[in-house]
Amino acid sequence: MAAPLRARALAETALAGARAAKDAEAESLAERALGLSALELKDGETAVRQLRRAVRTAEKAELVVRAAEARMSLGRALLYTGNSTGAFREIDLAGSALHGLPAARLQLQRAILLHHHYRLDEALAGYRASLSVFRRAGDRLWEARALNNRGLVYGYRGSLGAAERDLLAAARLYSELELDLALAEVEHNLGWLAGRRGDVPAALGYFDRAHERRDARGVPLAERPNELSDRCELLLSVRLIAEARAAAEQAVSALLKGKMAAETAEARLMLAEAALLEGDCETARTEAETAARSFARQRRARWAALARYTALRASFLQHGPSAARLRAAHRAADSLGDAGWTVAALDARLLSARIALALGQTRAAGDALARVRVSARDPVDLRVRAKHAAALVAVAGGDRRGAYAALRAGARLVHDYRAVLGATELRAQVSGQAEELAQSGLRFALEDADARRALAWSEEWRAAALRLRPVRPPDNAELAAELAELRSVGAELQEAVLDGRDPRKLRSRQAMLEKSIRDRTRRTPGITTAAAGPRPYSQLTTLLGDRALVAYFEVDGVLHAVTISNRRARLHELGDAAEVRAELDSLRFGLRRLAQATTSSASRLAARGATDHAVARLDELVVRPLAGPIGEKPLVIVPTGTLHAMPWSIISSLAGRPVTVAPSASAWADARERGRAVGAARSRVLVAAGPGLPFAEEEAHAVALLHRGGQALIGSSATAAAVLAALGGADIAHLAAHGTFRADNPLFSSLELVDGPLTVYDLELLEEAPALCVLSACESGLSDVRAGDELMGLTATLLALGTATIVASVTVVPDETTKALMTAFHGYLAVGAEPADALARAQASAGDDVDGPGVRAGFVCFGGG
Repeated sequence: MAAPLRARALAETALAGARAAKDAEAESLAERALGLSALELKDGETAVRQLRRAVRTAEKAELVVRAAEARMSLGRALLYTGNSTGAFREIDLAGSALHGLPAARLQLQRAILLHHHYRLDEALAGYRASLSVFRRAGDRLWEARALNNRGLVYGYRGSLGAAERDLLAAARLYSELELDLALAEVEHNLGWLAGRRGDVPAALGYFDRAHERRDARGVPLAERPNELSDRCELLLSVRLIAEARAAAEQAVSALLKGKMAAETAEARLMLAEAALLEGDCETARTEAETAARSFARQRRARWAALARYTALRASFLQHGPSAARLRAAHRAADSLGDAGWTVAALDARLLSARIALALGQTRAAGDALARVRVSARDPVDLRVRAKHAAALVAVAGGDRRGAYAALRAGARLVHDYRAVLGATELRAQVSGQAEELAQSGLRFALEDADARRALAWSEEWRAAALRLRPVRPPDNAELAAELAELRSVGAELQEAVLDGRDPRKLRSRQAMLEKSIRDRTRRTPGITTAAAGPRPYSQLTTLLGDRALVAYFEVDGVLHAVTISNRRARLHELGDAAEVRAELDSLRFGLRRLAQATTSSASRLAARGATDHAVARLDELVVRPLAGPIGEKPLVIVPTGTLHAMPWSIISSLAGRPVTVAPSASAWADARERGRAVGAARSRVLVAAGPGLPFAEEEAHAVALLHRGGQALIGSSATAAAVLAALGGADIAHLAAHGTFRADNPLFSSLELVDGPLTVYDLELLEEAPALCVLSACESGLSDVRAGDELMGLTATLLALGTATIVASVTVVPDETTKALMTAFHGYLAVGAEPADALARAQASAGDDVDGPGVRAGFVCFGGG
């Protein structure tokens, strides 16, 4: 258990010596050690082969006790390779030869078998009885093993306090015995337990400690697939689906290689769950059916029932409702309940209610729902699905008010759960749990032609995580140190590439640092109170004044909008959302081509034509149909999906008018009030210029001259530490630098400073954010858009930190012409114009570049305006 690789090497040496000396007892013990080390290394086939040899060697020499001990270990190996019948047989055969302490150890192994087959009461009795013997005998190793396993049984039974006490006691014993790998197993189990409590940050902390401990002992990740499977389950609970699926696939591959049939089936089931959440129903069904057959061969009826239910869910999502699937859902609910899968049984009843509703069987749906009893101890996603099913049944019964109440209750569950997560990434992801709720709420509002209710429901769901301030990790100093090292590595990597040196080691170090930073922030606990709810309609209309608001949303592939103008809300159906996405993609591609100095004249001409066509078509699709209500008013736009990347000023219908873009109407109201509180006092001004942009320093000097007393960080003074220190509490901050948007991990999106990249993670360390922040950098206004229009990126983080308004680009912008636009913008600001108005006036005066809209198109005013 301490070092299985070293154990294997020692056992091989001992085996050779035992055979040379014709010492049968030593030979059997060495073969047993080889089998157990193979089992620790997840090589089940080798483990079974070696342990059978240990039994034969001992029996041939009539070493009854040694044969029985080897059978005890063989039973454990057979269990993990999927041969439960053989496992019980070997344990029973060993029983007659063992007495005293060895008999207690055998009793523990039998309890593990019973535990594996979910005969929890019998397993618990076995653990208790063996524990008393180990304690009397002072056998701390086997006491720790028993406590670890008993803790898991308590966890399965829902006795989480008792489970934690046992696991912590086991951890103390393993620590005293200096068995790091066994301690890692207990820490991993504590992570699993924290996950069952819904404490994701604590679970990730335990998993990471176990991972680091195994790494330190040199155990390859492929030889610890349980680590991958359980992490997958936890990641799925917070909708980190792609990462979870990768972990499950890696676990299945490793377990197949080691012939660990029992664990392979469980990993396949986890992979099916990940594929299901990713929308890959075919893979989900195939993996679940394969797992079900494996469980049946292993005589694990309980697990087979769960796998069959997962396959049923995949089939329903892939092929839709049918009478056969309704009957299957009813059977699944009963069999899952009988097998002890309480949560899955409740979920099956929810599924049967949904299928019945889809088939028009309202009474059957109500009957299924009436049998669902969820409690605060059940997983959040189950409770949310229960509220959604209740809403659907209420609508089918004509109870619209009850349906909306159920949807709102489900949304509040997600809000409260989001608040206990500290990491921005996790908060953004969990909104996916409310996706079906949101779609139903919006669908009902459209059916009722109720604009206010459509806006209210979209606000319940939209960008709610941004209204929670980012939480600093408790190990803040360590995070800051890693971020500083990441900057250093990034700068060195850039130099290596330019010098023609091999960058592979630096890239590897960069990836390791990014993973450590990401994992550290994920472990951050959240706060105890949820974000404020959506702003009431009356507050929004008062704050809007003479502005108009447009809130876009998508339902069933169709783009809609709610407009508010002159205190009146209206609904608008705009058409095919896929066409809007295609035209926006075409526009962004064209703008990128026009911004590249190396693009040929012919390519520029083609790009200009495609850009002009896309602009005209987007105007027709998303703006002109709203012309009546919005008129010529200044606009507040709340986008959805890819519209968050729209360069709004390029749209002809919006030319010259102030436009403010916000993640939600409530977020706009929050930012607007923050901006009004700051008022006209703009005395504290920071201007900084990063390296590598020929005109950045000129731009910074020009902007600084417009604001008397401003602090300028230019050249070698523009370090990340200096910029961060000056950003805190600034009235206006203007950063002219290379910008990089990281689609693979938006929280590593950055601005390039003299000593390396300033990332979103750096910004989250700010005590106080600037009131107005101008990011004069390519694509600095882009955000990664998750379910619920949750955003991750530079602008989203600044808004969450308390910045009232951000001006940033959503496209690539030419460096040379940016200076003129920014100087004009700050000139209008200096004479008292509001940011949105100042930007619109600067863009109108800039006009088009020779080859197209260029810099004018890219910049957008985000936040309060």
